[in-house]
Amino acid sequence: MAARKGRRRTCGTGEPMEAESSDARTEGPAQVYLPGRGPPLREGEELVMDEEAYVLYHRAQTGAPCLSFDIVRDHLGDSRTELPLTLYLCAGTQAESAQSNRLMMLRMHNLHGTKPPPSEGSDEEEEEEDEEEEEERKPQLELAMVPHYGGINRVRVSWLGDEPVAAVWSEKGQAEVFALRRLLQVVHDPQALATFLRDEQARVKPIFAFAGHMGEGFALDWSPRVSGRLLTGDCQKNIHLWTPVDGGSWHVDQRPFVGHTRSVEDLQWSPTEDTVFASCSADASIRIWDIRAAPGKACMLTTATAHDGDVNVISWSRREPFLLSGGDDGALKIWDLRQFKSGSPVATFKQHVAPVTSVEWHPQDSGVFAASGADNQITQWDLAVERDPEAGNAETDPALADLPQQLLFVHQGETDLKELHWHPQCPGVLVSTALSGFTVFRTISV
Repeated sequence: MAARKGRRRTCGTGEPMEAESSDARTEGPAQVYLPGRGPPLREGEELVMDEEAYVLYHRAQTGAPCLSFDIVRDHLGDSRTELPLTLYLCAGTQAESAQSNRLMMLRMHNLHGTKPPPSEGSDEEEEEEDEEEEEERKPQLELAMVPHYGGINRVRVSWLGDEPVAAVWSEKGQAEVFALRRLLQVVHDPQALATFLRDEQARVKPIFAFAGHMGEGFALDWSPRVSGRLLTGDCQKNIHLWTPVDGGSWHVDQRPFVGHTRSVEDLQWSPTEDTVFASCSADASIRIWDIRAAPGKACMLTTATAHDGDVNVISWSRREPFLLSGGDDGALKIWDLRQFKSGSPVATFKQHVAPVTSVEWHPQDSGVFAASGADNQITQWDLAVERDPEAGNAETDPALADLPQQLLFVHQGETDLKELHWHPQCPGVLVSTALSGFTVFRTISV
């Protein structure tokens, strides 16, 4: 998309675009490519990334692909924009065999910004200096891992006081909690990491596990308001509440919250009320619950047909009374919880041409959110944006003319996108996981 200026979105041929396609057989100008809009790529054409549209862009692979990950909050400070960046991820693999899976802690550091292209008149000495600088700017990755029997469907991290923990949904039907302190320690020390991988990793076990679900699941969320409170939802339509107890353990209520008629796909605690949460399901509904009521009577509000088909993901805004949802229909919908009883979203956006796989509100900017889809697009949106009436030349390209005004940026180039998260301490930085690996980037638009 075009660069974001203030709170307006402007489209113009002189603005940097997010991706280009160029025909290898011709010398014609590069064109903007958007899935589902305009002609598909022809044989001999390829997508070319416009590096000027990115402030930061890095990719990493960890062997087996990861369906899910979470960003681990660190002690390096909030609102940090100075490069190079350091960040920590906790991820779980989906390997070909159950015994080959791992729960991983990634330390990604020395993440520099995108580099301007070399000037045409650069000489050999400048090129040698560039090579030295390139070596210094290489991104670094440290990886600590522990064995996990079975693929990991979802990972969510929380701090319980000073202790970092990860809740994990296993394809084997168990929901587990792992302590992360040791993994966070060893990714800082190569010698300690080698010792850990050699002597300790095989002995690491979950500090708690619940096998009371009737099968595997994906839905999982830690309360942002009550330390240690956890929800897990399974593919058999049931949701269970975990309450922390003394001694670093949990009491899991055996009585499920009932209401959904098919798989529970995602869960989100309210950021403002201790006892309220939202759920979405393959039954096409979104429900709001209050745990103060008995589990069989806790569903307070329902929108029965929130999407045309499965509702895959939801995100509850930390700053506004808005819930964001994404479905198999490719639609993104925004629900004002003050009007939820009406059953109608306050906004619907249709840019994705395949199921939406992940959605998340920006942690600081209340109108901004991101989404990923099975169409291999990551889209960035801003509800506050309006079209610039002076930027009329966007309408000369039919592929751009009917884009939603609020669409800021389309990122492409990944394969089989699964999940994305904004970094809560590095404004504008997005991290995604896909079959093609992890991507860390920041665009000029957010």
